[in-house]
Amino acid sequence: MSKLVIIGGHDCMACKYRELCKQYNYKAKVFTQVPGNLKQQIGEPDLLVLFTNTVSHRMVNCAVTEAKRKNINLVRCHTSSAAALKQILEETVV
Repeated sequence: MSKLVIIGGHDCMACKYRELCKQYNYKAKVFTQVPGNLKQQIGEPDLLVLFTNTVSHRMVNCAVTEAKRKNINLVRCHTSSAAALKQILEETVV
């Protein structure tokens, strides 16, 4: 099972994001709020999804820096809907 990290999105959608990822054989971590140690919690996933509309600049900078440093595939999406995530999962081959 591949690992996926989602940064951003809506709090109420976190469970829906995880369920959708499970359907595509991904184990997902979802961060809708800024944890103090985001850098360490990202880990080394196969894919990092960044919902840019619902995330702070601090989280974006941290995610992009970690993705570059650890050579993680990064997908940015302005919309944080389940349909947008589904499209990302269908188009992305890790």
